[in-house]
Amino acid sequence: MSPSFLKKFTKPPGYVVASALVSLGGILNGFDTGSIGAITEMKSFLETIGHLTPLMRGFTVSLILLTGAFPSFFAGQLADRFGRLAIVMAGALIFTVGAILQGTAHRLPEFLVGRAMCGFGEGLWLSTVTVYITEIAPSLQRGVLVSLPSFGSTAGICLGYFTCYGTAGIPSTMSWRIPFIIQAILSAIFASFCVFLPASPRWLILYGKRDQALKEIERLGISQVEAEKDILSARPDQTSSVSTLEGFLMIFRRQYRARTVLALFVLGMIQLSGIDGVLYYAPTLFAQAGIPSQTASFLASGVSAILMLAVTIPAVIYSDRMGRRTSIIAGGLTLAFCMLLIGSLYASKNVHPTGPVRWIVVVLIFIFALTYCFTWAIVGKIYASEIQPAKTRAAANCLAQGLNFFANWLVAFATPVFLANSAFGAYFLFGFLTLGTVIVLATYMPETRGRSLEEIQSAFHQRPVMRSWVYHLRRLVSGRVFSPPSTSSDGMRSDRSGVEIATMTGANASGVASGGVMNAESATGDVEMESVTVG
Repeated sequence: MSPSFLKKFTKPPGYVVASALVSLGGILNGFDTGSIGAITEMKSFLETIGHLTPLMRGFTVSLILLTGAFPSFFAGQLADRFGRLAIVMAGALIFTVGAILQGTAHRLPEFLVGRAMCGFGEGLWLSTVTVYITEIAPSLQRGVLVSLPSFGSTAGICLGYFTCYGTAGIPSTMSWRIPFIIQAILSAIFASFCVFLPASPRWLILYGKRDQALKEIERLGISQVEAEKDILSARPDQTSSVSTLEGFLMIFRRQYRARTVLALFVLGMIQLSGIDGVLYYAPTLFAQAGIPSQTASFLASGVSAILMLAVTIPAVIYSDRMGRRTSIIAGGLTLAFCMLLIGSLYASKNVHPTGPVRWIVVVLIFIFALTYCFTWAIVGKIYASEIQPAKTRAAANCLAQGLNFFANWLVAFATPVFLANSAFGAYFLFGFLTLGTVIVLATYMPETRGRSLEEIQSAFHQRPVMRSWVYHLRRLVSGRVFSPPSTSSDGMRSDRSGVEIATMTGANASGVASGGVMNAESATGDVEMESVTVG
């Protein structure tokens, strides 16, 4: 083994190190998800804070998501103005204070204030971390690196489950306070990382700081070829700064709104699959299925977390080898099948504490969680971030993350209420929502794997897949499918048809005839709107 190989192995590029360090935010998010459901079932917690009704438990668990939604709506504008890492650090410090308040609480109001602060901090950093990694990662490694926070979240869930499994037997309030002490320490470390990491070169370019951007590119270890092709080639119209209100309104302008709506739909609906109902209340779900003791249900939750972590590893490694559409469609169909089958088993009253059907439910819950981690958890945030142009990336992605938080809150808040009133209602609801999501995304979702952030934008100058099929079917029926291409005023239509044929046959933007792409990109707003409107 040569010394040069060892040097390369022991010193990964700066963009890998930076992506890994900011992914600690994902671990924090997952740790809370994996621990809070178990904490609210601990005897010492109930004796200190008080017994919670299903409605109050759902509110307590989900409050972090509700308060996380609000800062997400404007975190993008703040990140554009003050820098990605500055907002991440601010969120981490707020989370630290919230974790301390939760860990030292003696009454429910104190605990809820701490939870609300943790949510506010998460809302600032979660979407901003994704934007930061998206902007520093080379195009061929972007999927893997942007997946790291999701991997961290899965690792955090596992850590949270087993921390509670280990502390549940402590005969004092430390059994539920220790998880919050760990969160406070980790978030303080997370905030300190932001002081030393390189700033986003794309953000610096956005504000005309080209010389500083070149220095940060060197620190990140990005090759000069990659930098010239994918970072330093920004056009002047991409580099103008805007006010907070203008930045928010811009993402709904005609040339951007299709991508904004698609990002909102993706990050909202992947949570309405019910994954947070499974993650937050795994001990409750396993107990409902027939695993009786608290310790056994905690252990089952921990085992599921280990399997989820194991599945996430190849999902991250191969995230740039699988198509985004393939992950969404195949994963979504599996998720819907699991939810609908569990709902059917409960509705038919075949699930009993001593019967064999309970193990089918347990296995299906495992399959659901593992499939989600392998597909939707990885591809959702990658896709929502990479489809945005530079000018609107932070604002649109943070708004989508805010909707993601709100959808999480709905699921986390409603799940215990559903389970208290119906054993199968929640499963049917999540199953049909997932199935509908698959249908919509299969219709309107362009493939983005392997393209640079700038090249991805050309995909939105094409018709959505389903509309291309309908368009050509109508031409076939009308008998005009063999009409010769027009070379006069109808030249735009002929060129656009070439793009549509490439879309229908699965070709990406780079395979479209150059004349068609150039005309599509230089077309008027009316023509562009016809080709990118979603729904």
